[in-house]
Amino acid sequence: MSLHLTFLLAYSIGLMALGLAIGRRVRASADFFVASRQLGPGLIFATMLAANIGAGSTVGATSRGYSEGLAAWWWVGSAAIGSVVLAFWIGPAMRREAAAHNLATVGDYLEHRYNKTLRVTIAVLLWLGSIFILASQLIGLGWILNVVTGIPKPIGSAAGGLLITVYFAAGGLLTSAKVNTVQLAVKLIGFAVALPLAIHAFGGWTEVATVEAASPNYWSFWRADISLSYFALVAPAFVVSPGLLQKIFGARDDRAVRVGVGLNALGLFLFAGVPAVLGIVARGNYPTLDANNLALPMILMHTLPPLIGALALAAVFSAEVSAADASLFMLTTSLSQDLYKRFIRPDADDRRVLRVARWTALTAGILGVLLAWTTEDVIDTLTVFYALISVGLFVPIVGGLYVQRTSATGALLSVACGVTTTLAVQVMTRGAGIGLVTPPLAGLSVALGVWLISLLLVPARTRIV
Repeated sequence: MSLHLTFLLAYSIGLMALGLAIGRRVRASADFFVASRQLGPGLIFATMLAANIGAGSTVGATSRGYSEGLAAWWWVGSAAIGSVVLAFWIGPAMRREAAAHNLATVGDYLEHRYNKTLRVTIAVLLWLGSIFILASQLIGLGWILNVVTGIPKPIGSAAGGLLITVYFAAGGLLTSAKVNTVQLAVKLIGFAVALPLAIHAFGGWTEVATVEAASPNYWSFWRADISLSYFALVAPAFVVSPGLLQKIFGARDDRAVRVGVGLNALGLFLFAGVPAVLGIVARGNYPTLDANNLALPMILMHTLPPLIGALALAAVFSAEVSAADASLFMLTTSLSQDLYKRFIRPDADDRRVLRVARWTALTAGILGVLLAWTTEDVIDTLTVFYALISVGLFVPIVGGLYVQRTSATGALLSVACGVTTTLAVQVMTRGAGIGLVTPPLAGLSVALGVWLISLLLVPARTRIV
């Protein structure tokens, strides 16, 4: 058995053992969903950054660095920009609403602010989108295990799905926050060591700067077609993502949100250049890879010294696992709280809701694995999630928090028109968009336009039942 595989197996067993041990302390749904609202700045920072550095930020962003060059910075950089807005404006306001009205999920907020119709609509959208983000993490895990062990990607994805489901189902947010702290430490150490060694192994910065690709703009930091596309897709999603807001609901006060999420934004800014540069190094080392998603695993497996490569692979493995448990978090809260508890069994006791949440995690894990088997690209899969979240939630959350005249009718119409526009442009242009206007940007623009019109035409107290 290789050192790389031994390291990953030991690390995986350790994560499951830690998750199961912490999960024994979870006896109530308040522990599972909002960690009893006791998360301080440190745990908020750890669980946020651990979730945000996932398959898209590692395997996916490195594959974009391999094919697109320096502009790949904007994938993670856009997430950092969105996180700044979340840290200082949206996050504290949402935490106060949740604490004041005992809200456990974003669905609770939507019903409190609007009505149950909007809650159900967003819950369905969230379920569809979250399955895609879970699948994207499992795709990343599949590629890593494919390079390390030679096993087919589908089997690797299934193994990753088993690991994540076991430790998350044990304890929900409480487990995730504690396990994410360990995962984040492994990530930061792994990438901090791997990046300079990968550059050194290639011959230093002077050699890296000579790497060329088919695109004449490979070394351009700003490329409107790429940079604007990534910003419009990713930044709004990191402002209103239920998975991130749910973690904020578990914060003990506004300071924990500002400090924890602010440090997360700083971490993303510092990390954004890492996958872009590793992708460029991979282009120089392996100019004819069969799949761009192999760029990062190949660098870590075959370019670095074995021990360092094993540590770095564990870091990437941690990235995928922590982001996957964040998507499981969205799926379990959406179904168990927003659908089951609210509409199917309003009289369900705490123990039953907790049991439904754990069975939901298992079911979602299986569905995520099945979807991961049908696609190959991490970023393409993530794009579906970010598009649905940005277009579907931006107006209801931001408009609801800051504009009193935002009505249930206006919010619901903005969601319907925005999502329909996104899908229409996606189908008609096969995902290419119209000029610089991508499908998500078109959908978000229409959603904002419909909302502004509704402010003028629809009374603020209009309610759809």
